[in-house]
Amino acid sequence: MPTGAPRLPIKVSGNGRYIVDQDGKALFWLGTTQWELFRGYSLEDARSIIEGSHRAGFTFIQTKLLGGGDGTRPNVAGHKPFVDDDPLTPNEGYFRNVDAVLAAAGEKNVIVSISIYHQSYRKTIPLEKARRWARWLAARYTELPNVIWNMTPQAADEYVPIIRELAGGIREADGGRHPITFKPDPAPFSSSFMHAESWLDFDCIQTWKDVSLIYPMVTTDYHMHPPKPVVMAEGAYEAGTEYGFDVTPLWVRRQAYYSYLAGAHHGYGHNDSWRILPTWKRALAAPGALQMGVLRKTFEARREWWLLVPDQTILASGGRTDGEILTLAARHERGEWAMVYLAELGACSVAMQRLAAPRVRVSWIDPRTGEGTVAGLFDNTGVGSFATPRGFEDALLVLERAEA
Repeated sequence: MPTGAPRLPIKVSGNGRYIVDQDGKALFWLGTTQWELFRGYSLEDARSIIEGSHRAGFTFIQTKLLGGGDGTRPNVAGHKPFVDDDPLTPNEGYFRNVDAVLAAAGEKNVIVSISIYHQSYRKTIPLEKARRWARWLAARYTELPNVIWNMTPQAADEYVPIIRELAGGIREADGGRHPITFKPDPAPFSSSFMHAESWLDFDCIQTWKDVSLIYPMVTTDYHMHPPKPVVMAEGAYEAGTEYGFDVTPLWVRRQAYYSYLAGAHHGYGHNDSWRILPTWKRALAAPGALQMGVLRKTFEARREWWLLVPDQTILASGGRTDGEILTLAARHERGEWAMVYLAELGACSVAMQRLAAPRVRVSWIDPRTGEGTVAGLFDNTGVGSFATPRGFEDALLVLERAEA
């Protein structure tokens, strides 16, 4: 998998489009979902999850600090989060385990997006205690670089006061050292009513099973002001059993490529992991998970990959932005390269003049494996027509400057 991970801590880039380290180096956000990492697994198993996620190519893990339920359940060692279920009396035994898990993630340079509040916690963490609870928590981890603070209540007006209290407590403790975000559950948009909040460093989206929502929702967020990174943080989980259809690796790939080519970052999840099924270890190397690593490697191989700009005008014909089966295009902001993702076998025509180089090298990449097939060298004039190779399920067309 890609090496040379950026240094931590992290922050939002100057143009508000991506995440960078303290030296300004871009960090590819590829998230995996492990909601029960702190509570539902032993420290040894949590280490296995972190190591397996790192091997697969994930750079971020999103989890819930208190796990599912009402926020009072004990971890596998029997430690409850709070003494007498009061967030103002944290249980040191519980948080020592959190410390150890975060340290293990730091060893692999994996960043952990920690949800500190869900609507199911509303009785455990009431409004009048929220700020003090968040301030204590953020103070404990102020010096830890690999942390992002998150909240996951429903995107509804009734939760606005407590979200603001939690964000206020974090900022009081860490002075802005760690980014803060908000991933609605189940409502889809954080930007739908909180984009302008000064503490909200980037937006998150949840689409559940509705893959057709990804492109329009990401596009909406991408064009909001001020610009902020957007993460398509939760869609259908690989091998999920609740959707009424099979969530195959192909479906997982579609969700991810739609996110990135529309201008977002992406979060993956596997059914067996968040449910802590007996097969959770096998899920760490599930086909869809490994293919997310292929995606990351493919993007990072492009020059200045972080300067991606969604641009459907690259396609002279064959573009598709509505429904579940899309054909999407994006390019380097100065035209050094372009990508077209086709969610099924087909063809498209490219306006070659959208590339800056006089000669363009065109390749097909199989999203399952990352293996490339050169389609040829072309002038950057007129229209080029391309059909997906046989044997692919979906395909990525890459056009980039041909070296002289």
